[in-house]
Amino acid sequence: MIRSEDALAYHSGDRPGKLEVRPVKPCLTAREMRLAYLPGARFACEAIAASAEEVFRYTARGNLVGVLTDGSAVPGLGDVGPLAAKPMGEGLALLFKRLADIDAFDLELGTRDPDRFVETVRLLEPTFGAVVLLDLRAPEGLSIHERLVESLGIPVFHENLQSTAVVATAALINALALAEKEVSSIRMVMSGAGTVGIGCARLFRSLGLRPEQLLVYDANGLLHTGREDLNPYQRTLARDDGPATMAEALQGADVFVGASAAGLLTAPMIRSMARFPAVFALATPEPEVTYEAARACRHDVIVATSLTQVPNAIVDLLSFPYVLRGALDVQATRITDGMLLAASRALADLGREEVVEEVSRAYGGQRLAFGPEYLLPRQIDPRILVRESVAVARQAIAEGVARRPVEAAAYQESLSLRLGTGREMVRRLIVAARQQRPRVVFPEGTNETALRAASLLMEEGVARPILLGVEGEVRAAVERLGLDTAGVTIVDPARTTRREAYLDEYFRLRRRRGVMRSMAEERLARRDLFAALMVRGSDADMMISGVNAHFVDSLRSMLEVIGPASGVRRISSHYLVLLPRDVYLFADCAVNVDPDEEALAETALLTAAAARTLGLEPRVAMLSFSNFGSVDHPFTRKVRRATELVKARAPGLVVDGEMQLATALGSEIRKEHFPFSELEKDANVLIFPDLQSGNLAMQLLDKTHEAVVVGPILMGTSHPVQLSQYGASVREIFNLAVAGIAQGFPRA
Repeated sequence: MIRSEDALAYHSGDRPGKLEVRPVKPCLTAREMRLAYLPGARFACEAIAASAEEVFRYTARGNLVGVLTDGSAVPGLGDVGPLAAKPMGEGLALLFKRLADIDAFDLELGTRDPDRFVETVRLLEPTFGAVVLLDLRAPEGLSIHERLVESLGIPVFHENLQSTAVVATAALINALALAEKEVSSIRMVMSGAGTVGIGCARLFRSLGLRPEQLLVYDANGLLHTGREDLNPYQRTLARDDGPATMAEALQGADVFVGASAAGLLTAPMIRSMARFPAVFALATPEPEVTYEAARACRHDVIVATSLTQVPNAIVDLLSFPYVLRGALDVQATRITDGMLLAASRALADLGREEVVEEVSRAYGGQRLAFGPEYLLPRQIDPRILVRESVAVARQAIAEGVARRPVEAAAYQESLSLRLGTGREMVRRLIVAARQQRPRVVFPEGTNETALRAASLLMEEGVARPILLGVEGEVRAAVERLGLDTAGVTIVDPARTTRREAYLDEYFRLRRRRGVMRSMAEERLARRDLFAALMVRGSDADMMISGVNAHFVDSLRSMLEVIGPASGVRRISSHYLVLLPRDVYLFADCAVNVDPDEEALAETALLTAAAARTLGLEPRVAMLSFSNFGSVDHPFTRKVRRATELVKARAPGLVVDGEMQLATALGSEIRKEHFPFSELEKDANVLIFPDLQSGNLAMQLLDKTHEAVVVGPILMGTSHPVQLSQYGASVREIFNLAVAGIAQGFPRA
């Protein structure tokens, strides 16, 4: 559940809003500034004046979308006006960038006059490569869309009208394939005649559904030609005759599509439908019938909803970023029904293909295969961007609305490289962690940061938190912060019945390390040590400590109870570094101050194994200040020997060293100067020679680059334990927990 205070904190934190403008060209020196503006920009202006098509070469127009709204139909709120609609516009712009690397400006227009809206967009056309209409009330928004399509020479996409329609059509294609039915022979009933419903009906007709096969109902009953309250767009869906009620119409119907309100579809209605019926309940935030209720009605029903937590989620995130990506890349003049249908068919085809390993791994090895519970590819499927965008681009070329035809193979390759894996990794980790939902104990049970992180883990379905502390104090802290305690376990170390067992175990572990029983009793008051004993005693599955303590102190307590795993010489750590298009693992940057060659080799092997749990094929660079023996020094000899040990213990692993960081990440350097290097591609696992160099490099990257840094993630422990750095934020602790769960619990 998204709480208002969390959403408001998200939107207001650090800097207001969700977007900023960043340069993509250097602009530091006086010369670069002159290149960027005057006199440099004048030459680009001259080139565009001579040939308008050059604007796509010399400016960002070809990758720039305008998101336009008047705030008259914001989901769940209605007509709130342009100012209140801005967070929604920013959000859509953010998703364009996140999912398809499309730059977008949100523009909120202060007018309810369709003529002025249309004229404003016409005047803005030279700025954008495409425009997207968002949250415009019907029928005015439909009229605006229609007029802009006719008058502009760039794509005009109506998000509410067309996004859901693309995904629903893909689901319909596959549902009919499972039921062995043809679109030309089915009977469909639709609930809802607003913008979403009209968009779905239009695209279904492009698929082959004839007008006489569709009955549409709204709050006033059947859309029929005798009604005087229908707008022109609803009138195109009106029938001369048909059952007066939706319940009657559903008797023997093959497909139900809802774009209306919660609770309108009942169990008797579903039972009255034809064999192998398809039920698409798309109302938001609650569907016309829940997935579980519909499936409980009959065994042969195929169900899809707008909710992502159940199978077959028909969500617009599967369509709009990729439709626009394909249209922009061929500089299309418009978006046709054929292009939308091509996107639907691409999604449907992908849903019938074998699921790629990284998606299956992200869902805990769950068997995902085309069927009643898998009509569409999951949102994290990396193939969606390529397949859907390519399909749209090809169709635009075939229909003659593309200014810039592209070569298919080269275009697919460019799309594959566009986003990379970095942007997707956190989402994949969350999906993987949800398959485990371990009991995660937080020793600092009254600390605000720990409480908020625990609440977020529970809300995301990632973990079942356990909070240590005096129950009254923990509940008071939770209440003060306004958090939901449902599902959270509170354990008071002083009152638990397991205290004596933990005391006995700790004394057994430390009695030959100078610890007397009375001393053990005193030390058990340390909650991080108590939490570690809970994990060791199987009363918790994982521990996260260090929120309000120095890392070294937390590490010392953990090592007293949780030692290395069998076969591991020393515990070490790595950081997961997520860049927009790349993922790196840095090790060891937190635990071992000056590891010898054995420890370095072991760290490299553990980090390579961690990379594989993330779906990455490790390419390991053993870092130093020299390249392949260029400097003979005890520091470099250590790294050289460690590299030899790794190669001997893992002959199939791609590893090389000793080498400088620039060599590990510079293919041109390796090609020109070190062609013998075993790194054919740049390294993604970087093993630093000591903690000082690794920690400083990691912190520098964290503070100066567009990186999400997750860690330190402990490796080689006998039980899953993670320690945060002092002063870590809620998001950093959440990411650490998610990564620790995903990497620390074996999946089938």
